Order: sequence, then C-alpha cells, then structure tokens
Amino acid sequence: MKKSYNLDDIDRRILSALQADAGIGNGDLAERVGSSTASVWRRIKAMEAGGLLKQSVRLLDQQALGFGVNVLCNIRVRSHARDVRDAFETFVEGRPEILECFSMSGDWDYLLRIVAADVTGYERFLMNTLLEHPSVGGASSHFALSLTKYTTALPLPDRV
Repeated sequence: MKKSYNLDDIDRRILSALQADAGIGNGDLAERVGSSTASVWRRIKAMEAGGLLKQSVRLLDQQALGFGVNVLCNIRVRSHARDVRDAFETFVEGRPEILECFSMSGDWDYLLRIVAADVTGYERFLMNTLLEHPSVGGASSHFALSLTKYTTALPLPDRV
C-alpha cells in the first residue's frame, strides 16, 4: 500500500531546493528553507524512506560532450506478447544513447529519446542496432531542431 504524505511548506521548499541543486549541504539547505539542520536531515531521510526522493545525480551538458543530435523515435514492435515487450525493454535499458523510453498508446508502441553525435551517428545506430533488434517492427524518427525547455524539476503538489 502506498503511503500518503501531506507536504508542508518546508517540505516543498526542501524538494524545490534539491531539484535545483542536489549537491547542496544540509546546513546550507536548512538556511535556505528556514529550518534547523537536524529537522532538514530528518525530513530528507523520511522522504527517502517513503520513496519521494530517489538518487541524486549531476546533469551533464549534452552539447559539451559532443551529442549534437536529439531524436524522438517512435517504435512499433513486431508483437505485443509479453516476451517480445520484455526483450525490447531489456534492450533499451542496456543502450546508453537511449535516454528515455515511454510505452505509448495509439499508433506507436514506444517513444524513445535518443542522443547521437550527429545524423550519421544516429543513422548508424538506427540501421545497425535498433532496427536489427528482433522485436522491432518499424521506426519513425523525428529530429529536434532546438531545445526550447528542458527540466527535471517536477511541480510539487500539497499531497502525495
């Protein structure tokens, strides 16, 4: 059973601050949110235990690392049998160039966000890897021209 939480103002400030800078120390965080270091530590531990806070990560600059192309790729699988879907999802988990994968409703089965150095690099991945996977029946690629908005920060409700 999922535990329900009532987020108070301090909880929301803690979560907002951590979404902006996961590396902030508890002392600085406590000062920023207007609470004591011990209270902030207890709240963070409770949110971790409750599954509200996952691992902390550092965001990397895609362009600086040489990934100049973002592709949204629709995938159609050959069959909707559980073993076929499981095989595809296991394949996706093991591919570092696939950053996100959504199971979709509608005409396509999955939507992937894939990064590559350039169009040639993406074409090589598409033709030699993705389309060669036995569960993949078809793909449609859409190249992002520019990035208008990118965030990992979630809006914070009062109750979760």
